[in-house]
Amino acid sequence: MTDHLSDPDLNVGDLTTIIEEFTTIFIRLPSVERLSFTTLSVLHTLSRKGPMRLTELTATEQMTQPAITQMVKRLESDGLLERRADPRDARAVLIQLTSRGAQIIEARRAARVQQLASLLDRLPPEERRAIASAVPALAHAIELGRTAELPLYPRPSEVYTHHPQEKE
Repeated sequence: MTDHLSDPDLNVGDLTTIIEEFTTIFIRLPSVERLSFTTLSVLHTLSRKGPMRLTELTATEQMTQPAITQMVKRLESDGLLERRADPRDARAVLIQLTSRGAQIIEARRAARVQQLASLLDRLPPEERRAIASAVPALAHAIELGRTAELPLYPRPSEVYTHHPQEKE
């Protein structure tokens, strides 16, 4: 596999490493609330996408139905999530953030913005301009990933599951 794909000026391997490092910095951002990464992922998903059915949340978070059900019950009892009737289908229920859940996500985002601003302030002006000019292209790439009909990457279980060869 080549790290340049179709563009010799873009080392996708280097870009991947940089994105992974940025992700590590921001995932590990300290929080007033001591919440697991999985919990924060669920809260962030509901913050970005709005109320969702449990089945949608299960697929988005790539968790099993029992695991997400247990998590939602716990977050509901903690006052971070609530259930409400789906206006499109009276038989269905939507999961949504409470105001407390939304406040946690907003506080984490504000802390991330502050941390990133602090990092960027330490860069020379030409590097800040280069990052600024890349933002629209990165946003477009994210949008392409969100609207792709096929998964852009295999699920972790498809990559790491050992499949022993059958004996003949």
